[in-house]
Amino acid sequence: MVSSKSTMTHIGPVGLSAATALIPVIARANLFVLSNNPGTIGEYDNSGNQLAAPLVSGLSYPKGFAGSGSDLFITNSNNSISEYDTSGNAVSVPLVLRSGLNNPAGIAVSGTNLFVANNGNGTIAEYTTSGTTVNTTLVSHLNGPYALTVSGSDIFVTNVGNNTIGEYDTSGNLINASLVSGLNFPLGIAVSGSDLFVTNYGNGTVGEYDTAGHTLNAALISGLSQPVGIAVVGPVLLVAQAGSGEIGEYDTSGNLLDASLVSTGMTYPWGIAVSYSAVPEPASLSLLGIGALGLLPRRRRIAQH
Repeated sequence: MVSSKSTMTHIGPVGLSAATALIPVIARANLFVLSNNPGTIGEYDNSGNQLAAPLVSGLSYPKGFAGSGSDLFITNSNNSISEYDTSGNAVSVPLVLRSGLNNPAGIAVSGTNLFVANNGNGTIAEYTTSGTTVNTTLVSHLNGPYALTVSGSDIFVTNVGNNTIGEYDTSGNLINASLVSGLNFPLGIAVSGSDLFVTNYGNGTVGEYDTAGHTLNAALISGLSQPVGIAVVGPVLLVAQAGSGEIGEYDTSGNLLDASLVSTGMTYPWGIAVSYSAVPEPASLSLLGIGALGLLPRRRRIAQH
């Protein structure tokens, strides 16, 4: 399982104490995949091998999935948010029950706050990671909000009702209601630097845009089978395809790396989270080896860059 020194967002070795600072470390990645039906979370290693399926079960048609540190947060169709750790233990079930939730879909973590897209009533609600309600209508009057991501003080949310991406700040102020338009049932979004990657469930594509709303490549990846969740891992895109029951791996230029990185133990994969943990190298490593610590030795290309 993932150690207590894991992180869901940091790419590369985690911090070490002074006593171990001179010991070379590599990063080991684990993938957590949310399946909508049945409501489970499976765990896989960085080569796509099944570690635990299910790691978590008994979820209620979950739609949103986010990780932070050693915590996994899930939105459920029974208008709740559940919290588990990356070992599969229930931390708080439910963390939030009802309290402004209305067919909750996408969820994002920013610091100690959770932001949730309510597909049922067109709002974004805000809670703390401890489950305290902050604002059930932080943003309102959205058109079928589904997926969302947070970058700095910006929230980017997909609207399946009008096939757009809206931009708001984390205080709920409108920046651009139609930052991007012309999408096709966008159910997934991820941000990396100034790039937005969006899955179009309706036409089987991933589009690439910048955070200013410019189209970089509306069909960066095509030929997918009902793509939903998407995660960016350095130079790699991981895409959950509900239709084929697979996680595909691509580079951020859209080139295929592995069409079925994960293809077992899942039905209707809906969301992806990636965890990294520090692993000491053997003490006998040469100094030449230290220069290659940024590379994750593995069969496929979920690498550290």
